[in-house]
Amino acid sequence: MNDYKGKQNASNITIRTASPSDANDLAKLRYALRAPVDRIHENDELFLLRCRVWMQARLHNDRRWKCWIAELEGVIVGNLWAQLIEQIPNPTSERECFIYFTNFYVLKEFRGSGVGSSLFTAALNWGRSQSVHAGILWPTERSRPLYSRQGFSVGTNLMEITLDNLNK
Repeated sequence: MNDYKGKQNASNITIRTASPSDANDLAKLRYALRAPVDRIHENDELFLLRCRVWMQARLHNDRRWKCWIAELEGVIVGNLWAQLIEQIPNPTSERECFIYFTNFYVLKEFRGSGVGSSLFTAALNWGRSQSVHAGILWPTERSRPLYSRQGFSVGTNLMEITLDNLNK
């Protein structure tokens, strides 16, 4: 990845759908997103290999997963992943699909420049084309303003359980 100096302008950024050949760079972005969050339990080379293989498979032939890339001069500067979650068919007019947004990451130099908004615009447009009922995500405190600007709100009908904390 290139080192960009100072705040960047999003006007020269291209948003495109990721392909399997992007998996190596996307795995590096995943590592950059998650490594600072907690203690690392896996060698970075092994993680990058495992992540790259996983991403290649999802980008190659899994219609449930999609990834958008923000690119400047051939260098990936951000990405956003989404997974379609199907519901069991029902006899009502309710749409039968949700979209889960994850692994949203923009290089620090490009944050606040519109790159993240452009990634979400592409992803939300795709969701509409897939007749998605709603989108869900787990925000950080820092990301909440961006998600609010995109139209996300705190849901009232979504519950969560963390299975690691259940009594056995």
